[in-house]
Amino acid sequence: MKCKVCKATAAVALRSHHAGFCPDCFLRFFSRQVERGIRSQNLFTSEDKILVALSGGKDSLSLMLELSRQGYDVTGLHIDLSIPGSSEVTRGVVERFCARHGFKLMIREMAAEGLAIPAVRARLRRPICSACGKIKRYWFNKTALDHGFTALATGHNLDDEVARLFSNTIRWDTSYLSDQGPLLQGEDGFARKVKPLWRLTEFETANYAFLMGIEHHYAPCPYSGGASFTCHKHLWQQLEEAMPGRKLDFYQGFLERGRPVFARQEAETGRALRPCARCGYPTSAEVCGVCRIREAVAENAA
Repeated sequence: MKCKVCKATAAVALRSHHAGFCPDCFLRFFSRQVERGIRSQNLFTSEDKILVALSGGKDSLSLMLELSRQGYDVTGLHIDLSIPGSSEVTRGVVERFCARHGFKLMIREMAAEGLAIPAVRARLRRPICSACGKIKRYWFNKTALDHGFTALATGHNLDDEVARLFSNTIRWDTSYLSDQGPLLQGEDGFARKVKPLWRLTEFETANYAFLMGIEHHYAPCPYSGGASFTCHKHLWQQLEEAMPGRKLDFYQGFLERGRPVFARQEAETGRALRPCARCGYPTSAEVCGVCRIREAVAENAA
């Protein structure tokens, strides 16, 4: 196969775009897709101060590097979950990446906050993924607001977004369907959240990471076995192989025609938020979910 742009030998074939690219042309294609995703959804501008959530995986590290290459003001944030055999590895990957590229990095240690994930898992006695996600989102948001960042960027790619949309649609979870998208405006104690990789698949970010020489952590979380999210990703990958381009069509169709409907419905029926009595985080209850988890862990340790 020849490169669609320069006619050299292609290194990356993208069936969804009916094209192949040599390494240099693929990197330019990747950059243009990020630019288009930012511009079309008005995610942020060059004036913004962006906090990038770094998990140590290929997507978040690729996002950090590409935003920096495009001239944006970026700082990394890593949440150390204190999972034995995993957290020290991912933290090391993030620290080496930021040191290599001269990026500013902030680290939040959950053990120091009374929220080490093994202790949370032992106390809750139920699947840990939802609680872990809640804890990470809490600290992403708190750090962004506390340090004056104007946007919080995550490395969610098209596969992530389609799998999440599929899951929310199966359950007809209107509260999540009302605000899913590459941009969630900051208001009522929440930072503005953006997903600049929303037009790019996991395969495409993997190729970017490889071509840019990004060392990344690829082992799954030891606590994530059996997660439905992974199953939904596999189902959509099978559909994409049979019908290239369907993932992007599905997601863009939702953004244009589905999300506005659910947003209007949620605005009519949504619950009012108020500050958590313990920490001030926005919540619909008296005490937010993360404070309740922290208190439960502390009781278990007593």
